[in-house]
Parts: sequence; C-alpha cells; structure tokens
Amino acid sequence: MPSHQYRTSPAAPDENPTEVKGHGTEHNNLVITWKPLMPLQANGPGLQYKVMWRQQGIEKDWTSVSVANVSKFVVSGTPTFVPYEVMVQALNDYGLGPKPGAVIRYSGEDFPSAAPGDVRVLVLNSTLAEARWSPVSPESVRGRLQGYKVHYQRERSLHRHNSHHSKQSTEIFSPNKTSGKLPDLLPYSVYSLRVTAFNGRGEGPSSIPQRFETPEGVPGVPSFFKVSALDLDSLTLEWGPPHERNGRLTGYTFKYQSVDSKNDLGLLEELDLLSNQSSFTLHNLPHSTRYKFYISARTQRGVGPTLTEEAVTVLDRAPPVTPAFGNVSSSMSEDGALISWEYWGLEKHLYVEYIIDNSDEDWHKEKVNGSQFHVLKGLKKGLAYKVRVVARGHDDQAVHHSEELLVKVPAMVSPQVDIATQGWFIGLMSAIALLILILLIICFIKRNKGGKYPVKEKEDAHGDPEIQPMKEDDITFGEYSDEDRKPLKGSRTPSSGTVKRDGSDDSLVDYGDSGDTQFNEDGSFIGQYSGRSDRDATHDSSEPPSPVNAMNSFV
Repeated sequence: MPSHQYRTSPAAPDENPTEVKGHGTEHNNLVITWKPLMPLQANGPGLQYKVMWRQQGIEKDWTSVSVANVSKFVVSGTPTFVPYEVMVQALNDYGLGPKPGAVIRYSGEDFPSAAPGDVRVLVLNSTLAEARWSPVSPESVRGRLQGYKVHYQRERSLHRHNSHHSKQSTEIFSPNKTSGKLPDLLPYSVYSLRVTAFNGRGEGPSSIPQRFETPEGVPGVPSFFKVSALDLDSLTLEWGPPHERNGRLTGYTFKYQSVDSKNDLGLLEELDLLSNQSSFTLHNLPHSTRYKFYISARTQRGVGPTLTEEAVTVLDRAPPVTPAFGNVSSSMSEDGALISWEYWGLEKHLYVEYIIDNSDEDWHKEKVNGSQFHVLKGLKKGLAYKVRVVARGHDDQAVHHSEELLVKVPAMVSPQVDIATQGWFIGLMSAIALLILILLIICFIKRNKGGKYPVKEKEDAHGDPEIQPMKEDDITFGEYSDEDRKPLKGSRTPSSGTVKRDGSDDSLVDYGDSGDTQFNEDGSFIGQYSGRSDRDATHDSSEPPSPVNAMNSFV
C-alpha cells in the first residue's frame, strides 16, 4: 500500500550559503564566490542570493546586488589590494534568510612598484658570495609580499681565453630576509647581480645591477693528456691547458711511476713544469716497462684535478715466439662450458669470446675477473662454438689472443659421476672386505685346530693299513690329535698279543716284541693302536717314558 504524501507550506530560507570567499584576478577587481543551497534548502520558489560588500574602514553603507542560479559575482573598479567586508544572503518569494556574518577579503594585487635598495655583494671565496639589500616599503608592494629574488649571471672569465657567458641563476629568499648566499660560483670570473621583490601577481622592478669578481681558484683538469712517442728507453707525453683555468696558471705538476706485472706501483717521481710547457720527454727508462703518468695544472690557489695515462717502453728485442696464452682447454658441466688457460702477458683485461661455428654474427665477449678459467653459461645445446681468450689494452684494442678452440655442446649434458660415491661400488667393496675377513678367520681356525693323522686318512681312503704297504714319505711326527689314543679303525689285536705279519720287509711290526717302544712308519706309538701283552703292560708301568714320546706329547 503506497504511503501518503504531504506538501508543506513554503517559507523564507532558514540558512545562507557557505564557504564565502573573495580574491582579485586583476589589480582592480574582487571576485566573490560561495557554495549554493540545495533545492530542499530553498524552502520555496524564487531562490536568489543577495551579495553585499563595502570597503573596510572606509565605507559605511553596503553595496548589494541579487543574483540567481550562479555562485560567483565580480566587483569591478576596486582599489588595488584593499580589504572588503563581504556577505551573501539567501532569499526567495517568501522573504529573506537569516542575517549572514561578514568575512574580510582583499581585492586584486598589482606588481610591486619599487625595487630593493642599497644592494651590495660580499665575496666570501672563489665559489661563494653573499648579496645584501634593503627591504621595500609596504605601500610599494601593492599586494602580499612573498619574498625576494636574486638573479645573478657570469658575464665572463677574467682570463682572456675564457669569454663565454653562462646561464642566469636565481636564488629565492623569504620576505623577512635582507641577505642571502650565492653558491657554485666559478673562480676568476665577473658576475652581475640584481634583486627584485615579488608578490602574488609577480615581480617588481629590478635593482640597479651590481658587478663583482670572484678570486682565483684551483684550475680545472687539463684538456687532454696522451703519449705521443715511444722509444727503447724514452717516452714523450703531451697535454693541453684546462678549459677552466680559474686563474693564472703557474705551472704543471707531472708525476710518474712504474707498474710491474702484478700491478704493483713503484716509487712515485714528481716534476714541476712551466705553465707554457705542453710536452715532456722522459729519458733513460728501462725497456719493456709499463709506466703510469699523472698531470695536473696549478695556480696560486693550488693544484687542480689530475689526468692519468699509461704506456710501455719499446722492447729491446723482437717479441718472443712463444704466445701469451697456452694450455687452452674446455670441459662441459651442468653449469656450462668451463674454459681454462695459462697467460703470461702484461695486460690484465682478459675476455673470453665465443661465436657459433660457421656463423657471421659478431663475437660475444665476457670479462674475466682475475682468474685463469671462466664458465660460459647459456650456450645452446647441440651447437658447436668457437672460443678464444683475448687480452685487451686500456683502449679496448686486442693485444694478445689465444688460438680458437672448438667447443661442442652436447644435446644433453651427462653429469660427471664420481664412482667412489656410488652406492653399488661401496657395497661391492664392503662385500669383498667381508669375504676376505671370513677367509682369514677360517684359516686362523684351521691352523689352531688339530687335524687328522695322515695314517688315518690313508686308512679311510684305502682300507686296512696292515695290508697297504707304507712308504717312507708317509712317516711324520708333526701331527697329533686326541683321536690317536683310540685304536685304529682297521687294526686287529690277536688274543696272543702279537701282530700278524705280512710279507713286507719294510714293516716295523716284526719288531713289536723286541723293544719297549714301538713306532709305526708315521712315527706314532704302535701301542696306542694295537693290542698289548701283559708283558708290555707290566713293562710300561715300570719303565720311564721314551724321549720320543715326550717330544710327541709336547708337539
């Protein structure tokens, strides 16, 4: 269900515009502006604005005008930069709004009418001066004073060879300042200076120009410095005077020192040269020696910046046949192509240069940082490159270069594997070591454990030892075990206590009853392996042991 609408009765406005402002766009006007009311704030039809103004302290009556549908009104014919009281009141067909409050605003500014006076300059040194002036009167400002501007310009150098002008410079100072520093001046020069006051409208007239001179300073750098002639034991150098002499040149300071193959500097020699001198020759220098030279100009104020140069005296003989580079090689890794070399030259600016083989493009170069190897990264896989190492002088000219090396980049670089770090190799070596250890343990056990007698082994292999003829080589005394105390497996003991004899003449069984101690052919006791008679038993109990028995027991 729609809500009911009600219309209120119209009435006069109950509020006035806000943000009332005023300023001059010209030296004789006043522009008044405000923020208009919204339609709901009008309270009725016929909304207008009553703009009122009067010059503060001069006029008693208000001048007014009513305007509609605007938010700005321009008052013309006003005096320059005078205060005005300004009000803006809203009204409609039903009356005026509330009485507004007045705001103070100024009419337009005009350019200052007077220049600062009593302008003077105090030179502090060859590059710094201080300007001083008297302030302008408030009436001459014709606006709000915003400060002072000091304009200064170099007119010329005091030296006859420097007469060019420089651009104008400006320093701005606050309204309460009556002096200011002028930096970055050039020595031994003539400057002109003027001062102005400025307000919101702009600058006023300039003061009378003042000229001042800066004293001498240290000179600039020489215009050029070069080695003009080389000989076996001498060098000739030339230079030009500085563009900025900054005074009268009193001479040049010339220094030089030797430089060895490690770039270590030798003793520094110094010479004073005349101001009109532009070349110098050093004699009696060692051949094939590098030198570093320094040149700087002088004035009465001191020595200026230094310019340097380097040169090498001529060799006393033809250059050696051996090249400056040697042992140039390459290898591939995951990072790129590793290029290594040996170098015996004096130049320290080394580059590794490369180009695709059979290509017309320019050589690419990478600087080497004091080492004898370099890694070329970013090479395209599957291509071949020509690579060389080049030594360049200070002028970037090639002095030495190695032979070209052909480097082929594989399509897929296989990483180099250290076999000593692989798991299978470590496992194999561990298994071999364990097997050797087991074999050593077995040998140690076999050596310390008693084995079987050869007699028993022969019995086991050939049957009854009584029917097998024995050989003299089978006799041994070195093996013995506890099993020897038992009867042999194939022995027979007759009831009569005698051993049956076979047809062998070499057997010792025939002598079984003739002695107290009986031996087999292997040196063992027969009594331990065959039956004994009572006589033997009785005899053994009373007789001392045989020396042979004692020895066998020890063994």
